[in-house]
Amino acid sequence: MDYEKLTTVMRGLALEAGEKIMEIYNSDDFDVKVKSDDSPVTAADEAADALISAGLRAAFPDVLLVTEEQAASHAERADTFLIVDPLDGTKEFINRRGDFTVNIALVENGVPTRGIVYAPAKARMFFTKADGRSVEEAGPFGSVVGHCMPIQVADSDNQALMVVASKSHRDQATDDYIGKYAVKDMKSAGSSLKFCLVATGEADLYPRLGRTMEWDTAAGHAVLSGAGGCVVRFDDLTPLLYGKDSYANPFFIATAPSVVLKEG
Repeated sequence: MDYEKLTTVMRGLALEAGEKIMEIYNSDDFDVKVKSDDSPVTAADEAADALISAGLRAAFPDVLLVTEEQAASHAERADTFLIVDPLDGTKEFINRRGDFTVNIALVENGVPTRGIVYAPAKARMFFTKADGRSVEEAGPFGSVVGHCMPIQVADSDNQALMVVASKSHRDQATDDYIGKYAVKDMKSAGSSLKFCLVATGEADLYPRLGRTMEWDTAAGHAVLSGAGGCVVRFDDLTPLLYGKDSYANPFFIATAPSVVLKEG
């Protein structure tokens, strides 16, 4: 894989998709449909998916593309694949809360090695450079890459942890698990931004005790890994791997490595 080309293509497509998403977000109204799994989908999801898919297939025709909005791709398997969630946080989008993201990632041998997470309504962009290290680019974003700041997970104080949890999927089991830690404060965030808050050191720990799919997590996982963090399975604390049956994830914990993890 040409990582320089991949970084350029992913960033350009994320920006284009973000622009299309914001056109719809800022319109007076937009339709919301319900998919077979009862999850919502909007014209923004579909438009962003079409744009990103066309761009990735043109640039990397020999690499498998798996995307949330194209069910046929969910039956495909390869050791190396691109995986896309064109609009993660559709509920945040529908409720006009801003915590939604464009997510594009490369998975190699079960590991997300490169990725981009772009939150157009918040003007925050995180991505892995060609060397695999993660940065946050300062806006405004144009065709030329602007000032990029290297990001790094926190050196966590286990007696005063900052925890980030989901806005839309918080439950008692999550609260019970968080209660095992000495927590200084908590943040609430939507979509894959939670991975990025751990990656920048704005949070130490993100436990997810709920259903997710690989396209929800791969880009954020790549960004966190490139900032020195890790994502492990909740059940046995082994690394979370990709390319699983149906691309479904088990419960997981995204964390800075200095956090002493508790068993569930």
